[in-house]
Amino acid sequence: MTTTTVPFISVIVPVLNEAKTLRATIAAIHSETVPLEIIVVDSESSDESVLVAQQAGARLVRSHIRQRAHQLNLGAQHARAEIFIFLHADTILPPTAIDRVANVLREPAIAGGAFRRHYASPSKLLRITCLLAFCRNLLIGWHLGDQAMFVRRSAFFQLGGFREVDQFEDLDFSRRLKRFGQIVTLTPAVTSSARRFDGGAARTTLRDLGLTIRYLSKGLPQERPLADPVQTVLS
Repeated sequence: MTTTTVPFISVIVPVLNEAKTLRATIAAIHSETVPLEIIVVDSESSDESVLVAQQAGARLVRSHIRQRAHQLNLGAQHARAEIFIFLHADTILPPTAIDRVANVLREPAIAGGAFRRHYASPSKLLRITCLLAFCRNLLIGWHLGDQAMFVRRSAFFQLGGFREVDQFEDLDFSRRLKRFGQIVTLTPAVTSSARRFDGGAARTTLRDLGLTIRYLSKGLPQERPLADPVQTVLS
């Protein structure tokens, strides 16, 4: 899983009680050619998430704050690589994902991006939402966290990382990233859990749409600087 050489890609996985899904998520992170490290940022899980991460060979970072944005930033500050992939603990990467990210970011004009998304569900509505999301990705370059977002280390810290808010830190980051260059959407798709739609796909989709409209109308607080530990040491 992890390597003893300096990694080219750091895969950062925020976790809170994700033992049921984490093992498969980590198992799908691999490459025969690209040095990588897997960083699991655990926010005081009460299940066996920490044990699963350790058994899978991931680096463990502990967060005392239960907030995904904070965990992602903390993981980035512990990462050693030049490229970050932010991966939800219930999202499975396709077999070629690591190599695809490494290859596409060899082009200097590309700042980052994410993958097309597929839900692990037979729901026709969710298939339609994924198709619409893919159109959004291609037309305006906006991605969400369950699409395995990736970015260059330099751009991440220049942007100040994720705004530490409880919602829309992913969409906010994706929108701000566009100032650094071209945004791409890679295929094949990641496979994300559909568990958050257990209360009803239509109801959850409508709720998400309403929250998104409110976010776009109001925005988020101003971004705060986030220091790159590597650059701080070098300076």
